[in-house]
Amino acid sequence: MNISRYSVVTLDDLPDDLRQRIEPIAERTGFIPNVFLAMGHRPDELRAFMDYHDALMERDSGLSKMEREMIVVATSAANDCVYCIVAHGAILRIRAKDPTISERIVANWRTAPVTERQRAMLSFAVKLARNPEEIDESDRKALAEHGFSDDDVWDIGSITAFFGFSNRIAHLAELEPNPEFHAMGR
Repeated sequence: MNISRYSVVTLDDLPDDLRQRIEPIAERTGFIPNVFLAMGHRPDELRAFMDYHDALMERDSGLSKMEREMIVVATSAANDCVYCIVAHGAILRIRAKDPTISERIVANWRTAPVTERQRAMLSFAVKLARNPEEIDESDRKALAEHGFSDDDVWDIGSITAFFGFSNRIAHLAELEPNPEFHAMGR
C-alpha cells in the first residue's frame, strides 16, 4: 500500500536531528507514523511542522493534552481528514483512557460524552475550522463563560489552525494512516 502519492523516505534518509526526534516516537509506539515518512522528503518543512506541533501540543497550557486532542479530532472530522482522525483519535483514546471517545467525537461532537466546557471549546474550534469568518465576540464570550482565558482561546484557535494546515497536507498527499493506530487505546 502506498502511504502517500508523493515520495516517501525511510528513517535512514532523514537528517540526524529529525531521526533523533522520530526514533523515540517509533520506540514508544512500535512504528513510525506515516506523516513523518511522507513529509520527510522536505526535511525543513517536517522540522518546522514538528516544532510547531510540539509548541502547541506538548507545552503547559490551560487546556489539558486530552482537550487538545479533542480539538484535533473534532476539527479533523469537520475537514474529513482520515489520517488525522485515525492518528489523533488513537492519541485521544489513550489520553482520555476511553476506548470510544474519539469515535463519538468524530460521529457527532455535539452529543459526545464530554463536559459542557469541552463542548463549548469544540463548538468554537469547529466553527473556526469551517466558518472562520463567522467568529465574533459572542463566540469568545461563550468560552469566557466556561472559564477559558484569552490564552486558552488563542490555544484553541492555534491548534485548530495548525491542524487545518495538517489536514490539507494529508488530503494533498492522500496520506494513509498507519494500521497500528486503529488498535491503540482500545
